[in-house]
Amino acid sequence: MNRKAQRNFKLVLEYDGASYHGWQRQQGVLTIQEVLESRLEVMLRSSIRVRASGRTDAGVHAEGQVVNFYSNTGMQAAEIQRGLNSLLPSDIVVLHAEEVAHSFHARFSASSKTYEYRILNRTVPSALQRKFAWHIRRSLVTSPMRQCLSLIIGTHDFSAFMAAGSSVRSTERCLLRAELNHSDPHRLVFVFEANGFLRHMVRNLVGTLVDVGKDVSTPEMFAEILASKDRRRAGMTAPAHGLYLKSVRYQE
Repeated sequence: MNRKAQRNFKLVLEYDGASYHGWQRQQGVLTIQEVLESRLEVMLRSSIRVRASGRTDAGVHAEGQVVNFYSNTGMQAAEIQRGLNSLLPSDIVVLHAEEVAHSFHARFSASSKTYEYRILNRTVPSALQRKFAWHIRRSLVTSPMRQCLSLIIGTHDFSAFMAAGSSVRSTERCLLRAELNHSDPHRLVFVFEANGFLRHMVRNLVGTLVDVGKDVSTPEMFAEILASKDRRRAGMTAPAHGLYLKSVRYQE
């Protein structure tokens, strides 16, 4: 396929990941990528391969997943958006569509990504939030968790918070933002913005931070875990359904 002779389209997607086995196509299971590509192929009447800013895991949600694809269609971006939204299931929505430069790549052109992790912190669970937030009955203390967040701003080796068995060139990542929003007494929202994330990095960070919030661990112990580069010393992997790919930033 001669991509130079084709147009490059960028889409921003919102999706509920509860019914999908993550973003990436996999044999025998339903994924976001498979559903999106199949609907594009119906509409554009050609084989389409979509590139995403990142591969969300099974059960993870997105409010601002960015993808791009090449096509020689004569349709305009707004027509593609309307057409896709009429064909896609109700748990996947195209929020925005535009034509971009041929050089744009949803993953490699990104300068940073922001993830949110949402916790419902009260004794009673929620029927409506059970697939969209991690329910923790025990009251969490926020001040020591915020101390821990201040420790990870900047460039660090995050090996201690990487999924076992991962293979990457470098385990260093630069955290631009690490915040805890607690405007609602029963809801905690962790916000992480970085130039990149290791597999399960956010979920492993949150699991370890929750130990601190429960007074099972301390900020000093958290700092030791980070320095150890040993995944076995960190906390549990927080459930996937509390995680959201919030947005992707691109250089102007």
